[in-house]
Amino acid sequence: MDVRRLRMLLELSRLGSMHEVADALGTTTSSVSQGIAALARDVGSPLLEPDGRRVRLTPAGRRLADHAVTILAAVESARLDLDPHAEPAGVLRVAGFASAVRRSLLPAIDDLRATHPGIEVRVHEYEPLEALDLLARDDVDLALVYDYDLAPAEWRDDHEVIPLWAVEWGVGVPSRDRGLALADLADRDWIVNSRHTADEDALRTLASRAGFVPRVVHRIDSLELVDDLVVAGSGVALLPRGRASRRGVSVLRLRDPSVALRAYAVVRRGRSSWPPLRAVLERLAHG
Repeated sequence: MDVRRLRMLLELSRLGSMHEVADALGTTTSSVSQGIAALARDVGSPLLEPDGRRVRLTPAGRRLADHAVTILAAVESARLDLDPHAEPAGVLRVAGFASAVRRSLLPAIDDLRATHPGIEVRVHEYEPLEALDLLARDDVDLALVYDYDLAPAEWRDDHEVIPLWAVEWGVGVPSRDRGLALADLADRDWIVNSRHTADEDALRTLASRAGFVPRVVHRIDSLELVDDLVVAGSGVALLPRGRASRRGVSVLRLRDPSVALRAYAVVRRGRSSWPPLRAVLERLAHG
């Protein structure tokens, strides 16, 4: 059904005259008559009947006019939701890794409560491969992901990628070993991420340049649990420098090469003009 014809029918139910409907909609009486006749053909039922020198809605016409209220309201809501110039409002689904959620997304959500209260952000914690898979299936609108400069991500053609920040990483060791170099850790057990391969790829590149192959024993997602294993002497791992690690953990600086984790916001190409997504991306980019 043509929404313009539905609007004509709704206005006729309110105004009672095709002439008044034509004036209200800025068209002609003939156009109103033809539009409602076409709508009757669309639904397969008469919508008007004679009422003296005027017309009135049939019972079917009145029912359709009632539906038109809801239909036109939904169409207007959809138009506003997609209008790039409209006030941002709606549910935004974000999948991201914990550090980016804490560092970038939570401050953005706090700001948006004041500036754009119509945006509701729903947060799902996932590692990059999982988040990008959800994005590809349109199960989320925004993915917060990372890679390492020694293990760069491969982006899809339909990805729009916004760099956010970078953090230097080193090797987390028991504090008693803070004077060691990377090559001194060749015989240690290593800990890598359980849900992403980027840190293991970066580790293997670093180890290769230092002349050894790392013995990966543990696969752990939680950095806090990695700290516990390091303190217990159960392994060493790549960890961010500058983070408040557990007492007993020191993070050795890596040189020649160094390694950095790089965070990104990723959306499907062509989607960033949606007002809620655009508002969040602008806040993340300037965060």
